[in-house]
Amino acid sequence: MDQDVSRRRLLATAGSVLSASVAGCALQAPEEISPTERSPESEDLGDFPDEFDTPEQRVDSPPSTSEQTAVYQQVVDSVAAVEVRTPQGPAGGSAWVYDDSYLVTNDHVVALADSTYVRFRDVGWREASIVGSDPHSDLAVLNVENKPDSATSLSLVDGPKAVGTPVAAIGNPYELSGSFSTGVISGQDRNIQVPGRDFSIADGIQTDAAVNPGNSGGPLVTYDGEVVGVVSAGRGQTIGFAISAAMVDRVVPELIDDGEFDHSYMGIRLLDVRPALIEANDLSVSWGVYVHRIANNGPSDGVLQGTDEQRNVNGRSVLVGGDVIVRMDDWPIPNQERLSAFLALETDPGDTIEVEVVRDGERRTVPLTLGTRPPVENRPQ
Repeated sequence: MDQDVSRRRLLATAGSVLSASVAGCALQAPEEISPTERSPESEDLGDFPDEFDTPEQRVDSPPSTSEQTAVYQQVVDSVAAVEVRTPQGPAGGSAWVYDDSYLVTNDHVVALADSTYVRFRDVGWREASIVGSDPHSDLAVLNVENKPDSATSLSLVDGPKAVGTPVAAIGNPYELSGSFSTGVISGQDRNIQVPGRDFSIADGIQTDAAVNPGNSGGPLVTYDGEVVGVVSAGRGQTIGFAISAAMVDRVVPELIDDGEFDHSYMGIRLLDVRPALIEANDLSVSWGVYVHRIANNGPSDGVLQGTDEQRNVNGRSVLVGGDVIVRMDDWPIPNQERLSAFLALETDPGDTIEVEVVRDGERRTVPLTLGTRPPVENRPQ
């Protein structure tokens, strides 16, 4: 087996991963901004004011008995447009009030920010500071000291919502602040692959509500006004993705307290079990996660068994000899999505878990002590 595996190529969760346009959810990706729009590096900008006049009261909305209108009116004051100043030019997205003076947005919205501003519906722009960010979950927390009283915190759902549950996305697509689109939860437990990153975002929510450039960081809410996810990416006209409320609940409190979040790490490259693997390995199970490669000196080195050996099956080269993971602690692991969700939602670095594998035709359980996921190597500076 080839043991010289670059850590950059090792995925704790890989395989049936959905690649999505993430940077494209910003108002305008920095690399897409023409030179004439970029601020000169030598420009000396003044300080942002601490006190502001409040705009005149907005015109009242027409009366409506629509359930969707009620959701919109309940949530919209707690959603803000985000603008960031970067070395490449302006970019932005959306954010929403999490608690007190804290707002949640996407890491990819603020990753390049030299300065950050948010705009609430009734009071104009406010300066914000980045409290913490996590590129692995694509979450970030902003602090705004003087947010308006109308911008109250939004609650997270207390558990997963069924496929078919009506949802709405509220945000700032194409700088059209306060925009509202509706749809349903069209899939759960998705692994969302961020372009240029080696680790996917676990436990993603799929929706057919329209999400466009600028929606990133905005809330995906149920018709009760609770946040089911944070819009992160779009893929086509009717496929959008959001970071789940469960992931937000895990990561955001630590971003507020510590500015960062450590993710568990196995140090393996995986494949979903598919018919060719079943036939080539004469497996007694028709599901699970196949261990392909293991990082030298990683958490799984000497614990799990990977392989580079191949066998020809119907004219195709298929891997043989690797472990098949079928259970981790009390979680059945039918595919990579469940493995990814288990690591993200149920474990911390340093935990020792029980991993049940099929090896050489027999089931066995091995203890595995998890490590800490390595930092993102190509993170913008």
